[in-house]
Amino acid sequence: MIVGYARVSTDGQSLDAQLDELKQAGCERVFQEKISGTRSDRQELAKVMAKLDEGDILIVSRLDRLARSSRDLLNILHEVAAKRVTFRSIHDVWADTSTAHGQLMVTVLAGLAEFERSLIRARTSEGRARAMRDGVRFGRKPKLTAHQRQEALRRRENGETTTALARSFNVSHSTICRLKGQPSKQTIEVNL
Repeated sequence: MIVGYARVSTDGQSLDAQLDELKQAGCERVFQEKISGTRSDRQELAKVMAKLDEGDILIVSRLDRLARSSRDLLNILHEVAAKRVTFRSIHDVWADTSTAHGQLMVTVLAGLAEFERSLIRARTSEGRARAMRDGVRFGRKPKLTAHQRQEALRRRENGETTTALARSFNVSHSTICRLKGQPSKQTIEVNL
């Protein structure tokens, strides 16, 4: 089966041109929606992906109608390939996985995306290690100061209930319960 997918971002735009192109390309069924490409909850795209079977062909008029980024495109194409479905874009002639050239281009793009991900991972790890060497602690800022923690522990040892302590410090019951053995160092938030 030849399946088409058409999308426009807003209600003011028309799907007519895409629908005509997909019909001329031989699509037996076309899924269409009016939703921003930045949204990950595109219901019609999800229906297309669920409908595809081995041997089917998925056609779009342009790549930007299918994916919001190169990473998103590669994820979708990976899912399409796993179902043994061929993909083709009408206006992006290189994006045709039924040809050797199209398969090569998708493979090269996937390799570049993987390379970019590994570079990002390496830079993030280096930055995290450098920050830790400099004494930065990661994680959420504590709800209670060191003085408040000591006060809460002292009051709990004197028999005050954890619920009463939580109310007096304006924190949750579980925050008070976790205080035992907690270090008194302050946590510094860092954005890398």
